[in-house]
Amino acid sequence: MSSAAVDDEGLDGTPIKSVSSLRSRFENMGKFEPAPAPPPVASPAPIVQDLPQPHPPRSMSPTAKPDRPRDSKPNDLLPPPTRLREALPVSSLRTNNQQELPMRSSSPRAPPRPPVVNIQPPQSPPKKSGVTGLPDPSNLLNPDASSAPITPLRSPNQSFPEQRKTPRATGSKPPSPPPPRRSSETRRPPPPPVNRADKPAVRPKPVLSDSNGRLSALDKVPEVAPAKPKTSPFSSPPGSAAGGEDDGPPPMPSRPRPEPTANITLNRSRSLHVGSSFEPPPPPLHPASAGRRRDREDMATPKPMITRQLTGPSASTRSPSIIEPPPLTPRRPHTVMSTKPPPPRPPRPHAPSNSDATQRIQNPPPLSQFQRPPVRGHQSHHSVVENHTYAEARTPTSQTHLPPPPRITPAVATTNSNSGTISTSSAPLAVMATSAPVQTEPNTIIAAYPDIYNVNRQPPFLKPGIPEITTKYDARVFDVCGEYVACGGSMTRAWSMFDGSELLMLPHAEGIRGTALAFKPAANPDDEGTKLWVGTNFGEIQEIDLDTKDVVCSKPGAHGRHEVIKIFRFQNQLWSLDESGILQVWGPDKSSVPNLSNSPSHTYRLPRGHTFSLIIGGELWYASGKDVYVFAPTLDGSSQCQLTPNPMCYDGAGEIVSGATIRSDPDKVYLGHSDGKVSVYSRKDYSLLSVVSLNAFKINTLGGVSDKLWAGFNSGKIAVYDVTTTPWTMKKEWHAHDNPVIKLIPDAASVYRMGRFQVVSLGADNKLRAWDGLLKEDATEDYMRSVDTEYCDFDELDVHVLTWNAGASTPSQIQHSTDSAFFTNLIKDSGCPDILVFGFQELVDLEDKTATAKRLFKSSKKKDDKKDMSHAYRDWRDFLQRSLDDYMPSNQPYYVLHTATLVGLFTCIFVKASLRDRIHDLYATDVKRGMGGYHGNKGAIVIRFMIDDSSLCFVNCHLAAGQTQANSRHNDVAAILEGQILPIERNATIRPDHFVGGGDGTMIMDHELCLWNGDLNYRIDAMSRDTVVMAVKNDNLGKLLERDQLLVAKRRNPSFKLRAFHEMPIEFAPTYKYDVGTDNYDTSEKKRSPAWCDRLLHRGHGRIQQLEYRRHEVRASDHRPVSGRFKFYVKEIDHTRKAATSARCAAVLDDIRVSMEEEEKLSYLTDVCGFELVTSQSFIQQRSARRDHRSPSRTRETAVSQY
Repeated sequence: MSSAAVDDEGLDGTPIKSVSSLRSRFENMGKFEPAPAPPPVASPAPIVQDLPQPHPPRSMSPTAKPDRPRDSKPNDLLPPPTRLREALPVSSLRTNNQQELPMRSSSPRAPPRPPVVNIQPPQSPPKKSGVTGLPDPSNLLNPDASSAPITPLRSPNQSFPEQRKTPRATGSKPPSPPPPRRSSETRRPPPPPVNRADKPAVRPKPVLSDSNGRLSALDKVPEVAPAKPKTSPFSSPPGSAAGGEDDGPPPMPSRPRPEPTANITLNRSRSLHVGSSFEPPPPPLHPASAGRRRDREDMATPKPMITRQLTGPSASTRSPSIIEPPPLTPRRPHTVMSTKPPPPRPPRPHAPSNSDATQRIQNPPPLSQFQRPPVRGHQSHHSVVENHTYAEARTPTSQTHLPPPPRITPAVATTNSNSGTISTSSAPLAVMATSAPVQTEPNTIIAAYPDIYNVNRQPPFLKPGIPEITTKYDARVFDVCGEYVACGGSMTRAWSMFDGSELLMLPHAEGIRGTALAFKPAANPDDEGTKLWVGTNFGEIQEIDLDTKDVVCSKPGAHGRHEVIKIFRFQNQLWSLDESGILQVWGPDKSSVPNLSNSPSHTYRLPRGHTFSLIIGGELWYASGKDVYVFAPTLDGSSQCQLTPNPMCYDGAGEIVSGATIRSDPDKVYLGHSDGKVSVYSRKDYSLLSVVSLNAFKINTLGGVSDKLWAGFNSGKIAVYDVTTTPWTMKKEWHAHDNPVIKLIPDAASVYRMGRFQVVSLGADNKLRAWDGLLKEDATEDYMRSVDTEYCDFDELDVHVLTWNAGASTPSQIQHSTDSAFFTNLIKDSGCPDILVFGFQELVDLEDKTATAKRLFKSSKKKDDKKDMSHAYRDWRDFLQRSLDDYMPSNQPYYVLHTATLVGLFTCIFVKASLRDRIHDLYATDVKRGMGGYHGNKGAIVIRFMIDDSSLCFVNCHLAAGQTQANSRHNDVAAILEGQILPIERNATIRPDHFVGGGDGTMIMDHELCLWNGDLNYRIDAMSRDTVVMAVKNDNLGKLLERDQLLVAKRRNPSFKLRAFHEMPIEFAPTYKYDVGTDNYDTSEKKRSPAWCDRLLHRGHGRIQQLEYRRHEVRASDHRPVSGRFKFYVKEIDHTRKAATSARCAAVLDDIRVSMEEEEKLSYLTDVCGFELVTSQSFIQQRSARRDHRSPSRTRETAVSQY
């Protein structure tokens, strides 16, 4: 072509005068939907005359060149071209599959062939930077140019999914203009006058590969994605000359729609794919990275690269030929992860049948095309890969891939800067497990709070045994194996669990700390616990012998300079994990135990950000923040490592910081969160089963013993839950440490080695404490209480309780008002109860600010003030006594059992004369809660006494006022119930007879029968006064009770102490606040909203029955009185019968304990040590035989085993 032609024509030979007409035609055609594709018709090829010319062969069409320089070279390395040759016809690609596309004229694999075109989408207008990606035109005519190595933008194993990301923000490339403008600026001759919108796109010819499905490193060619058979307005008729060669503009870029049967490798540059969307070109690749990648590809081993199959809605748009890229050595994945930030969190899961999935899946291939590819074998170092559903990781390779589950959103498929087909990587220590987590709909998994009604608070000390071991230094990691316990830190120390004697004290060098440790497995289970592996903050692992008290072997730099954060034991293996995510598997040597003198058997790389990890049956459950992964490391790497490529996540909870399993249900995994929740996952399909909120404090540690779950909290408490009930049942809670519980370990070896099951905890108070894992005393108490009818005689008592905020009313005011008949009717209607309890609040005027301030701030009160206060309480006591004498039967007199006062609070208890002699151990106290606990304007009065062998406790309280002070009221309740305010019962023998929950009588909830009354001041939330008043008038109490702060706290706050109390359903109107003397709710300036402030609650362990719960119409105060009738069942113990029942209980529990211990021993030897069942049973029999023939005086172990 002459230079004049070049001046008169565009870069591709298109006359400039056709631009406006061509643009107009395509803009009008884009406004309508394309018609169905007609049969292909032949059309002339106007510029096919260039084919016979003796030009050197070209490797690709000039129209594809704008993208190639972006793939391999910086834009400034390529001078702007002056011209382009015409593209070859697309129909020339429709050749036999045995043909090859020659890339280099010097290639020995194939003779020179006519030029082959690679149809590429149009590029941006040829401006300054818009044509920088075009090659030098002289290279198009140079025979040697085609033989130069071609550096692709991406490794062929990286698939098209990257193009589904959002448009790149690279400033070095001009933005792509709208599609019609791009089509019109290609500067080609005007198309023939045919309806091109009705013609289908032309499929390109597939690239030929060798017999193994690989491309030679010398024959890398740009792949052409096959065009979808959908009609495009920019494609030429397949049979026309114009469309067949060079006349029509190239098709616009879109998502690939390959043919299911075509075996075509993907071109990492922009290939021809017709669709309705326009995607930007991928980001450029640095020349240095491209060169390194080309070198790796040239030296690739012949082992084929097997990829996983993409799951999710986007997977159904690709055929297996594209899901499995060519088996070339992949590039290192860090280049992908470093180019773009990780994708945003996906939206809420939805089914793939929605509009998004419908737009993506227009022509789904048959189901048989989505067969799962075989799992890739591991190299010497393994990659953890992603983007696979849980079912895929568990199904055989021959299973067909079903449509994506609704739990996986399309966003899950877009993991890195690339999206779509995800391939595994064999690069050393490559981590790719950063895909979007799978989330679960929270409404279907939230479980009820644990039942705290029967909680035992007695610490489960081991008897006999040492109560604690003080470490005397800041220890944060420890491990225990039978009679040995060791701690890390600035020094490594070990003690005996028999007597607390120190076995080892090995200080480390300055700046070195033991950050992880574990006892080394032994070939014989009797030799366990003698050697210890310690990982340091400098990546070193040491082996310490407790017998020689010295380091016998070390591995400096085992983890480089990274801190070792975990050492796990799995049977006879040890796994070490450092802060960078490197996991090393140390397998056994010829002696069947790991050896630091050898190299690790295998090394893996896991995601960074470790917060917790746990080994469960050979699976490593690994938590990073809220995300959970499951890995299955092996010694030889022969199986897939990552089982859950998409991290499991529940956003409704905090970070995962702890976890455990229980032996009774090994298919469930319990993970503790920083906000006090526990999420339960299934090991079968890795689904989230439930989420239970245990506490408001952080769950620092979890442990499983039999069918119980132990939890250590940041508050220093340890709680034990029975997870076999629905809801869970809190069996035990006690204050284990003065500071947060750092870790607790259920020691499975202790049952086999010591004859007891111990759970050892380490607190931030630097103390080690051992607890009874089988909770023997609790089991005894629970059993005896369940059969107490066999040795107890019960008596039924009628109890009548009244609570009233009197608002400084006096008896004389009541008698001279319209409410004078209130107490008369109350006593007459009570039915002569055995116990009458009157609880008053505000018997003094707390609204009188001057008088209240004097009472609160004066250090000493005048005698007149005390006399006046005493006179007010005395008047009420005398008034109530007279009323009982006047209106009760004369043959059933009542006596004042006790009266107690606090500022405004007054409790007066009357009992029948016949009951008086049965009452003993009476005691009263108060709890001040006003002004931070210093004053008694708010607080409680507590009166406790015994009737026969039952303990009764009555609480009269007045809590913090204010609509928004619900938390202050919660704190008042906790302070009243948790305070040890009553005298202790020092006789440990009769404690279980009088008190419950392992209590000693010092706390309110130690008592068997508790009744709580008073002005609790809980209000109605989130409703205006007028709305509440209208609901009361309409008798719509259910609407108001849903917003009652007390009931809401019992539903939503697992730490709310009144959850242990019951309340009869409320069927009366709110009792607060009224205008005094009227039936109108508050009409003052403040206009307080009505509420149920006056309440009655009870806790009786099945021994209290409430018969009545009502309010009374007394207008002397702004509160209405509330009363209740109860039946209390008190017991009298027959100690002779109790002894016989206790002996039978001990025999039953001993059989249960022996059975549990045998199961725990077998579980320890098979699951922990890894021995076979027959061998484990042999070890148990041999050890039992040795113990039976051992003298009790020879060893301390025998004394401890008498458990």
